[in-house]
Amino acid sequence: MNKRPKAIALSLLLLSAFSLSGCNARTGETAATDQQSALPLSEAGLKQVPLSVQTSDASHAFIVEVAENSAQQARGLMFRNKLADDKGMIFPLPEDRLASFWMKNTVIPLDIIFIRRDGTIESIAANTTPYSLDPVLSNEPIATVFEIAAGRAAELGIEPGDIVTWQ
Repeated sequence: MNKRPKAIALSLLLLSAFSLSGCNARTGETAATDQQSALPLSEAGLKQVPLSVQTSDASHAFIVEVAENSAQQARGLMFRNKLADDKGMIFPLPEDRLASFWMKNTVIPLDIIFIRRDGTIESIAANTTPYSLDPVLSNEPIATVFEIAAGRAAELGIEPGDIVTWQ
């Protein structure tokens, strides 16, 4: 029996499997999967994406809700009773600007991290006060705001200048 037809059939089967799985046949690398679609919507119905913070000695992973529009950004994390250590929320801004946040109707204390367009952390407002109407300000125009549970930035060694990336 000739083994060549079986070998060709097996090769074609493997090639189609690679094509369906997103593998690049030329390089053998798998194409980046759309992790955004792989994550379910949050309990609040917001899109979730992976985010990482690269400090001087480690990388810290979070799953964050994305407050994409003005209504979502106005609500933010208001009325939430808890925020897991590996969770957070980001507020991407359409253009760089000085940012001002408050804690009105925000039950839990937060660390508010201000991020420049290049992904570097501009400043951190640590342990913000729940329900406070006092503005929490960035020091310069920024592109994104990232909120996490109060105390996490210090606990993880997250500091101004560290790099934040998200999808």
